[in-house]
Amino acid sequence: MAEPVRAAVIGGSGFYQMEGLSNIEELRPDTPYGAPSDAITVGTLDAQRVAFLPRHGLGHRILPSELPSRANIYALKQLGVEFIISVSAAGSLREEIAPLHMVVPDQVIDRTRGRASTFFGEGLAAHIAFADPFCEPLGRALSEAARETGATVHGRGTLLVMEGPAFSTRAESHLYRGWGADIIGMTALPEAKLAREAEICYAVLACATDYDCWHETHADVSGEMIVANLHKNVEVSRRAVRLALSRLPYPRDCACAHALRDALITPLELVPEATRRRLAPLIEKYAGQKVSGS
Repeated sequence: MAEPVRAAVIGGSGFYQMEGLSNIEELRPDTPYGAPSDAITVGTLDAQRVAFLPRHGLGHRILPSELPSRANIYALKQLGVEFIISVSAAGSLREEIAPLHMVVPDQVIDRTRGRASTFFGEGLAAHIAFADPFCEPLGRALSEAARETGATVHGRGTLLVMEGPAFSTRAESHLYRGWGADIIGMTALPEAKLAREAEICYAVLACATDYDCWHETHADVSGEMIVANLHKNVEVSRRAVRLALSRLPYPRDCACAHALRDALITPLELVPEATRRRLAPLIEKYAGQKVSGS
């Protein structure tokens, strides 16, 4: 592709297409981690090239635990993407976050199990800083854009990411509230960790669809409830994302842009050649010279 693709949107439940794109290309890249969730659609939106990837595949075929997250993030990195906006459903763990509200979280609690959550290993150790798991400038732009649509927006909060695919028990829902979590979902991890390793800015626009199962006077969460409320919010989400994409900072001045600078532990000359080739899109700028085979 001649034009750079600076930004990408990963659409979650109910957000399966990106409206308003022109000059569309459909890409099916291969990666060292297999194929992404589905074809990546690249098109022009408000004079910039944008990539869109349906997280669960068209038709919602892929469970959260089955998502090829490393392939998804790697493929977007290969396109040159610097910003990812993730749109997803979330259950509310707080009275004040009502269904149909929007939340842009600034913290996360990991309750996933067994998901591949790093590109590193096989001879190259790296430990990224993850104290602030979401990009603050991108999150701020997303919050402001969502407010301009007229939505009720919570510009910060703690997202608990559970394994799924079953929803929480009532005891778990109360436990997570006691931990200080504000919303609950199934997909932001390992995406956020992988995006940080790939030095891509990442933020979540979470659409509150339910009160999980802790609320005494509201119905317990169900798949039908989530889909119904997501359909109500999908147009708001699209407008918010489009506004946010038009306001991306240039150049980037956040820590995401050089997250690996102090994270790579193994001297690169000691890294096996196969690992260097596999990770070339991530580490090439730190190698001192072009990574062999990239």
